[in-house]
Amino acid sequence: MKASRKLTLKLAAPADTAPIATMSRELIEHGLPWTWTPERVARKLAQPDTLVLTARDAARLAGFAIMQFGEERAHLSLFAVRPDCQRQGVGRRMLDWLTESALTAGIASVHLELRETNLGARRFYLKQGFAETVRIPGYYRGVETAVRMLRNIGVNT
Repeated sequence: MKASRKLTLKLAAPADTAPIATMSRELIEHGLPWTWTPERVARKLAQPDTLVLTARDAARLAGFAIMQFGEERAHLSLFAVRPDCQRQGVGRRMLDWLTESALTAGIASVHLELRETNLGARRFYLKQGFAETVRIPGYYRGVETAVRMLRNIGVNT
């Protein structure tokens, strides 16, 4: 994919649940039990407080994100970009889209967790204005430490 100029961002459709789940298993949950199955993604897709965003380059899924909205906080549960589309603006565009949606909904902050060993993702989120807040040993099925991150986005933050 070249510089994401052909990238289309849109809300996921039911047909996207299996490709999203597969991408989650391969890029996020590798080495852990698979929990983000197509059925779980479909349940999130049906929840009114959750956005499931897709990024496509032509017909191929380039990336996706799942974010839940609360009263003042949003939680970015899953976020992935296909390896051959990384470092081309796909993740930044998806995160900008999610942030604008959160601001429109009156959200003050976005929270997420990621594997401590995922240095590329940590650098990405730090560049996007997130701060590391805490480490949680054993967060991932007792196997791996998580880093919790936060980005204040509201006008009064």
